[in-house]
Amino acid sequence: MITGASSGIGRELAGQALAAGESVVAVARDAAKLADLGPAERLLTISADVRDESAVRQAVEQAVARFGRIDVLANNAGYGVFGAVEEAADIQARALFDTNVFGVLNVLRAALPVLRAQRSGHILQGSSIFGQTAAPGFGMLAASKYAVEGLSDALALEVAPLGIKVTLVQPGPTATAFGANVDPAQGAHTDYDATVRAPQADTPASSAAKVAEGIRAAVADPNPPRRLALGVVSANAMREALTARLADLDTWAAVSEKVDA
Repeated sequence: MITGASSGIGRELAGQALAAGESVVAVARDAAKLADLGPAERLLTISADVRDESAVRQAVEQAVARFGRIDVLANNAGYGVFGAVEEAADIQARALFDTNVFGVLNVLRAALPVLRAQRSGHILQGSSIFGQTAAPGFGMLAASKYAVEGLSDALALEVAPLGIKVTLVQPGPTATAFGANVDPAQGAHTDYDATVRAPQADTPASSAAKVAEGIRAAVADPNPPRRLALGVVSANAMREALTARLADLDTWAAVSEKVDA
């Protein structure tokens, strides 16, 4: 079962699963965009907005009614807001979290009873390079992905005894239409032009097909990772972020330890 299946990584993941002979429940706001994904006997397309808890519950019910179970749940729907943290309007920040965080929670709450009853399943949580790092202009997107990472870490510990696996998928720059789903922040300030809107060097982008292949490799492994960085840019960014955090811990160890004295 894949949310956000109408384009990008979600669509590629659905297509590869169908090509491998698997059954797919593809969910998008407009199911008409999903009709050409594959053979109808193994494909169920559903129109649902992840922000609508009732619609999401109905989608899960339809999935189970059609195929009897959910083996893999890909929480993939999402979009971004670009601009300095100060520039994002309140309505933009709340709308972003409604989809990227509360939409994820809606899907989890609907699907987890099925996975718990099965005592099996693999949840793929759509994060990104900004789930562990941040960059000027991407603060709001990073905030939503950090939230997903935090709840997913707790979720993984909660459901592991029930036979359910959780993997955070962290792709770097990917050649998809995600840029078309980025909402520019409403209040621009010239003070941020040099950091947020300065021309950026070209960054190599992974193909959605390769990203989907990486995801499927993790699903096929009996011991999948908690976090799956996809693409050299993402993997390097994660290493740099972790190295910087360890350096801070070491530099400030004396202050940290003095608190317990």
